[in-house]
Amino acid sequence: MANYRIIVDLSQRKLHLLNGNTVVKSYPIGIGRILTKTPVGEYTIVNREKDPGGPFGAYWLGLSRPHYGIHGTNNPASIGKRVSHGCIRMYNRDVMDLQSRVTIGTRVTIRQ
Repeated sequence: MANYRIIVDLSQRKLHLLNGNTVVKSYPIGIGRILTKTPVGEYTIVNREKDPGGPFGAYWLGLSRPHYGIHGTNNPASIGKRVSHGCIRMYNRDVMDLQSRVTIGTRVTIRQ
């Protein structure tokens, strides 16, 4: 059985999906602006929603820090940039792939 966890590397603007200590997949991400930085720390996925609407794209994975999450986007050109209010933004196809692998309770580490 897979033991997935997520590492978000803000300096690389990448989200890494690990099974144990092995990187299974890496995805490009958009991160928070200078004034609305993505918060570093240890979190877990606490909720999930398909098609949440608006700028959240195809899927929402909510973090244990209220109002923050990993989600798709209605603006694919924003991936790789400092664009969000602190959330981790992914291409819709990537967030759909990620959500098919992780569950509520999956550990998420956000680091510089």
